[in-house]
Amino acid sequence: MKYKRLTALLISAVLLISGCSGLPKERDQTYTGTFFDTVISIQIYDAIEDDVLDGCAKLCEKYDTMFSNKTEDSEISQINHAGGNPVEVSDETITIIKKGIYYSKMSNGAFDITIGAVSNLWDFKSETPEIPAADTVASAVSHVDYNQIIITNNTVRLTDPYASIDVGAIAKGYIADRLKAYLKEQGVKHAVINLGGNVLTMGGKIDGSDYNIGIQKPFDESGQPITSVKVSNKSVVTSGIYQRYFESDGKIYHHILDPNTGYPCENNLYSVTIITDSSLTADALSTTCFLLGFDEGMKLINQLDNVDAVFITNDNKIHYSKNFQY
Repeated sequence: MKYKRLTALLISAVLLISGCSGLPKERDQTYTGTFFDTVISIQIYDAIEDDVLDGCAKLCEKYDTMFSNKTEDSEISQINHAGGNPVEVSDETITIIKKGIYYSKMSNGAFDITIGAVSNLWDFKSETPEIPAADTVASAVSHVDYNQIIITNNTVRLTDPYASIDVGAIAKGYIADRLKAYLKEQGVKHAVINLGGNVLTMGGKIDGSDYNIGIQKPFDESGQPITSVKVSNKSVVTSGIYQRYFESDGKIYHHILDPNTGYPCENNLYSVTIITDSSLTADALSTTCFLLGFDEGMKLINQLDNVDAVFITNDNKIHYSKNFQY
């Protein structure tokens, strides 16, 4: 078995921020850390109080615990381990679960927030990852059904006690939006939030120009972009099979799991990048469109307002949504 894992730095640089050298150095204040299984960075280009970056760190710590289905006492884990009993959770957990249900319905289950029973079987961070046994995968798939989630006020119950919520496909988008709201409250107008490839830009550069966000060339370990988009006040999020994967007998097993099979999604896509205002929307749609496949995914994007996309197929060809203007 051959295992391939990009370094945390390269994973975080799935979308590379380029062309920032023109910013005044004294205004570039950056926080970096390791959260959400990746390296993150928050760059602020306005004058700020010393504790603003500390506030960013505290928010990341909070959400890293709150939304993890691997942390035993997180609200998501409490729901998953409640044996079908109702669990009272915070407004924020209710919000992110409802968003997950929304995209599950939008895609008719191609995306499913209860993928946790399946995702728990795959460990793409292991030094020696293994393919789960077929019968184990089949059993896990039988417990994937977002309709099993019952929300009443601030309580959440899984009618299937073996079902498991996993918000990993939308959590970083939600968190980036919350960080933006916090920075806005602190008077920040120019910043770049990069949560492991989930890039959110606040405003443009200090000189008024757009940020140039590169989209990584699939499987290029140097992090070279295959193309780029010029944006301000936008989120740019990519889901790709080259971010977390391993190889076995010449076949790639990646982290974007198909709820219908329990195995990595198989189609002709390498990656999907979404450009829109909300990072949560971009995060959810990048995974949803990948799971839908090129034709259905592009069809969905072309029906949505204020959402653009870049699809890269497995022949390294770049495909843009019909209203793409970046």
